[in-house]
Amino acid sequence: MKIAIYSRGLDAEMGNPILILLDELARYETQVYIYRPLIETMQIPGHLSEKMIPFNGSQDLNEEIDCLISLGGDGTMLDAVTMVRDYGIPILGINFGRLGFLASISRDELASAVDALINRTFVVDKRTLMHLDSNEPLFGDAPFALNEFAIHKRDTSPMIKIHTYLNGEFLNTYWADGLIVATPTGSTGYNMSCNGPILFPESASFVITPVAPHNLNVRSIIVPDNNVISFEVEGRADMFICALDARREIVGKSVQLAVRKEQFCVNLVRLNENSFLSTLRTKLTWGLDKRN
Repeated sequence: MKIAIYSRGLDAEMGNPILILLDELARYETQVYIYRPLIETMQIPGHLSEKMIPFNGSQDLNEEIDCLISLGGDGTMLDAVTMVRDYGIPILGINFGRLGFLASISRDELASAVDALINRTFVVDKRTLMHLDSNEPLFGDAPFALNEFAIHKRDTSPMIKIHTYLNGEFLNTYWADGLIVATPTGSTGYNMSCNGPILFPESASFVITPVAPHNLNVRSIIVPDNNVISFEVEGRADMFICALDARREIVGKSVQLAVRKEQFCVNLVRLNENSFLSTLRTKLTWGLDKRN
């Protein structure tokens, strides 16, 4: 079996669990590909390091990789999505962060996670991605997102006007600090923090949520994900922020933007007992009120 390991940064206390993971993989004679900057920050014993293959980015991965293990929080998982691209490599997230909606497997479950990978007793969830089209090159060769696309005003500049269209038909003009278009996966992220609804992963929808709207009667709206959502931005400032997940670029008002469903999906690995509902209950502490 071929396993890739990715992390964008480690705290000192994370070293021991990672060595446990490497030992577990070595027990099954697994071929391990490890992110090169991760090797440089760790003291890996020689009997483990000599069998590893370092990789620098997506160009060093291919469809032969059975799984990519993401070590960190949800932000690390979002980075991992840009690594696997359309290769179809399943991503397993080990949560070293805080909330962990995407990286829902705790560090205490390392051994059971490896066992599930080796015995192929895991479940793969296909998650919709969002693609950004623009008349200017944005976000390099990865203009897609797992969680959301967002438009923001810059810093302390006045609110902006975002004219929004569905398949070319006018929907609304949002006077706001910004606008979020989230996938079902991203509905539990930035969208939820702005009072947007939670969508089930298989709901085949996008949710459009304004950020601090000036009009109090403006609310989130859920649309089918076969729509193309396009935007025109007005404002006193000449530039605004365009974001895909945790990546962002500063663009001018003349840019033309549209989002649509990406042609490929990303595969997220979960253990059998970690369903979407159980994750919601755990992460949002539903049902823990002592009155229940």
